[in-house]
Amino acid sequence: MSVYVGIDVHRKRSQIAVVDHDGTVQVNRNVPNGVETVLEVIGDLPIGTPVAFEAAFGWGWLVELLEDYGYDPHLVHPLQCKAIASARLKNDKVDAATLGQLLRGDLLPEAWIAPLDVRQQRALLRHRAQLVRLRTRLRNRIHAVLADLGHDRAGGFCTAPGRAWLAELPLPDASRRVVDDLLAVMDGLQPPIDALDKQLNAQARGDPRVAALTQLPGVGTLTALMIVAEVGDVSRFPSARQLASWAGLTPTVRNSDRTVHHGHISKQGSPWLRWIMCEAAQTAKRHPLFAPAYQEMARRRGKKIATTAVARKLLARAYHVLRELHDQQTTPHRRAAAHRPTPTATHSG
Repeated sequence: MSVYVGIDVHRKRSQIAVVDHDGTVQVNRNVPNGVETVLEVIGDLPIGTPVAFEAAFGWGWLVELLEDYGYDPHLVHPLQCKAIASARLKNDKVDAATLGQLLRGDLLPEAWIAPLDVRQQRALLRHRAQLVRLRTRLRNRIHAVLADLGHDRAGGFCTAPGRAWLAELPLPDASRRVVDDLLAVMDGLQPPIDALDKQLNAQARGDPRVAALTQLPGVGTLTALMIVAEVGDVSRFPSARQLASWAGLTPTVRNSDRTVHHGHISKQGSPWLRWIMCEAAQTAKRHPLFAPAYQEMARRRGKKIATTAVARKLLARAYHVLRELHDQQTTPHRRAAAHRPTPTATHSG
């Protein structure tokens, strides 16, 4: 008998519902998160049982648990799961049972579950980006302290001459303490950032995807690594527009009868891919490939919208680069399989 499992995952506890092939809820229990507690509920179910859960906070451990014990995990797209979002009666028991029912009816809006190595690479790149963002915020805070006292320096204060200039400034005691503390934290961030850069650059060497992407305007090694990690398996996107939509770089559309309204970009999808493409577009918009279109759109719609349009076009080019490499790598395997001789049955007597 086929069974289906829906799990409403939370930080400390999860609600687990088991639904049979007729839609009857056999079990609906709330348990603490952990291997043993989850297996107490689903451990006796057949190998290969499908399990659905939402992309909530901290779901990675659940994927590893399900894969290790032979279950079939299905990650639910939370924004597209309208049956849960619009339910009048909404609690953990209802949500878990609804996930199981949607899985049973093959109506589940699924999201791609990235392999562990891809998730780890994403974590590394996002960690570096967050450290750099923190360093930038600290630097901006120092600028704010100096501006409040009427001090400024065109060349900044991060270089050796800038640090010397900053050390000689006649600052009040409190301001001097703030500046010195912020500089100390900035200096403490530099070693881990440098170590991450060294590790990531070593990983980039020998990766044909990174080498190909760095030929695009505005795309350096770290940018290419983040594109590769965030996109993952490029074959899951049938077109460049699908990838741009997943990155939240396509405009929203409101269509009723013959009236069509196009709005700003949706910003629904991967925020990290959208961010890195917009960062790359800051440089790419000055390249001859994009400069004419950028300048024309900036004149009509403004620089911000024009830069976003360049980011979308740049992502489309990145998609075609990755897709071409993917097709080149899979074609030899297909040819080998096509030419592999088919075993013939032998009869005795």
